[in-house]
Amino acid sequence: MPLRVLIDCCRSRQDLALENLVLRHQLEVLLRRKRKPRLRNRDRILWVWVRWLWPEGWTRQLRIVQPETVIGWHRRGWRLYWSWRSRSRLGRPRLSPEVRELIARISRDNPLWGTERIRGELLKLAIVVSNRSIRRYRSRGPKRERSQGWHTFLRNQIKGIWAADLFVVQTVGFRTLYVFFFIRHERRELTHFNVTASPTAAWIWRQVIEATAWGRQPQHLIRDRDNVYGADFGSKLASAGIEDIRTPYRAPLANSVAERVVRTFRQECLDHVIVLNERHLLTLLTEFLDYYNHDRPQRTLDLQTPVPSRPKSDGVVVTRAILGGLHHAYGRAA
Repeated sequence: MPLRVLIDCCRSRQDLALENLVLRHQLEVLLRRKRKPRLRNRDRILWVWVRWLWPEGWTRQLRIVQPETVIGWHRRGWRLYWSWRSRSRLGRPRLSPEVRELIARISRDNPLWGTERIRGELLKLAIVVSNRSIRRYRSRGPKRERSQGWHTFLRNQIKGIWAADLFVVQTVGFRTLYVFFFIRHERRELTHFNVTASPTAAWIWRQVIEATAWGRQPQHLIRDRDNVYGADFGSKLASAGIEDIRTPYRAPLANSVAERVVRTFRQECLDHVIVLNERHLLTLLTEFLDYYNHDRPQRTLDLQTPVPSRPKSDGVVVTRAILGGLHHAYGRAA
């Protein structure tokens, strides 16, 4: 204590006055009636002023906030000051109506001229104008009618597009089975599928006939160039009124909807079971296809199901196990 008194006696009166000021101010802030005292703008201005006036010792007496906080207040005030100093009420002076009309006339008379060419002509007339002003006032000509966008085109054409694909499944006895399916692009609905151990062109065409029965058929069918379809598959589709669209070589993304469904088949069904035989695979995929079309929400359909159903707002919520509990479907009992 005596050492502290001796040190204070050696200090200047300005340091003692500033120390007394900042300590009293912090005590006043802490004695405010609010449960959690908040600093006001005048408190921040005071500390910024103390930091400028007392750079050697202001941090030693600071208790209620960190020194970095005071520095941040100073920077914020500096930005506000320069924003106020840099304000402009009128902005850049506008061009006269005569110059604006001249720019529009030059651009109308010379539709092939660019902004820089027009600026050169104005400089010949001793008129100094920026390229930005020329772009603003030059003649744009009649506006073209807006054509339909890409998304609108896809929405109009997607109703008649189907995709077909073939993928393989290995059984427990190392036997290879083939799954052939059709999917409708508009609602991502699996319209038909079948399983075989030896796909042939005749078997593939029979699946097409079964999938397009009862007057339901696409306008366009997207498929790859697998030889299993046969050489006359395209002519058969044309006789049925379906346009055959074959994807380019080594371009699986050209049939991305079908490829994505194959991934869904594997990730959500086939990777979790061991297929015994052809009949077992057909039973598994039949149950999964019903779940996929009626109960599985699709992100591309705004979390709706491919086969839409009206949601029920009343009734008890019931659960139905899919594939022995691999998935569950939820609904309301009537």
